[in-house]
Amino acid sequence: MPGCRLAGVGDEGVPGSTEVIGMTEVLLAVGTRKGLFIGRRRGGAWEFDERPYFNAQAVYSVAVDTRAGTPRLLAGGDSAHWGPSVFHSDDLGRTWTEPPAPAVRFPRDTGASLERVWQLHPSAAEPDVVYAGTEPAALYRSEDRGASFELVRPLWEHPTRDRWVPGGGGEGLHTVLTDARDPDAVTVAVSTAGVFRTRDGGASWEPANSGVSAVFLPEPDPEFGQCVHKVARDAADPDRLYLQNHWGVYRSDDAGGHWTDIGAGLPSTFGFAVAAHPARGGTAYVFPINADADRVPAGHRCRVFRTTDAGETWEPLTAGLPAEDHYGTVLRDALCTDDAGERAGVYFGNRNGELFASDDDGDSWRQLAAHLPDVLCVRAAVVG
Repeated sequence: MPGCRLAGVGDEGVPGSTEVIGMTEVLLAVGTRKGLFIGRRRGGAWEFDERPYFNAQAVYSVAVDTRAGTPRLLAGGDSAHWGPSVFHSDDLGRTWTEPPAPAVRFPRDTGASLERVWQLHPSAAEPDVVYAGTEPAALYRSEDRGASFELVRPLWEHPTRDRWVPGGGGEGLHTVLTDARDPDAVTVAVSTAGVFRTRDGGASWEPANSGVSAVFLPEPDPEFGQCVHKVARDAADPDRLYLQNHWGVYRSDDAGGHWTDIGAGLPSTFGFAVAAHPARGGTAYVFPINADADRVPAGHRCRVFRTTDAGETWEPLTAGLPAEDHYGTVLRDALCTDDAGERAGVYFGNRNGELFASDDDGDSWRQLAAHLPDVLCVRAAVVG
């Protein structure tokens, strides 16, 4: 692949590169500032497609929908010339379809125009439903696996909306969580409005930020207005959520009703990304950043931190990661886990264009790529 180095079986000095770890196929989709890179692993080898898809487009959101017999990939591309769009592929990314009419667009009466699709989320409770989160901050719902979407108006028309303030990266709805137990339960997060949740299928929404600080506001504990960066759901307890804030790492044990600070033991509580283990309860991952005014890895070290006890303690995961001073920031959707089960794959990319993977819960890492465009989002799933 021009302009980047990709690692595979037989690369000297790549930990675990010759290990055969089974014959399931894992797909890894990497959205960057200049296109979408797709890799596949079957056994121990990673192979990446020769060139990126959506060349020169920024890809801010990717989803791998494995709920039906044929996996569907969804990508939120952002062309500097044509604007944002949502594409889908039913052959693991080899060909893509763009609907003839825009899949996501603001109704004329809203007076808004689409800036970006920040999030694409297949529902955990309804087989054909996909949610999209956008900038300006809005939630869209699809009932045809992402081919077309409709605005969820009650959130768009929320009485607090006129007091939402865009964050440094814009006013984006960047997190969508659905609950496999209840299709009417949806939780979203917005920068910088905070967490909102519905329990009636989107007809009404309430802020869910109790305990989350907003250090940049005159009132540090407001009902809404927090700059939440990402939220993830625990694998074993669906009511347990993990939250990375603009300063602060939190856990909720009541589906967002209240949040408890779990940042003790981290070198910094500022960061963007948080991901949960796909099968093991109490296990989550963050990538600490020095500070909001110094957005580089905490201590200039490339470290993922893992908790296995729901945030009571944290441990750095560094085996196979660069040991020298490091400046690669990991963005909110650039850290993920796959759905391989108890022994999970963990993946992250950074703004240096480096891509790392672990096939043992983060205990050890190998570099899959270098010199990519800066990485905006990463998604992985077992597809065969």
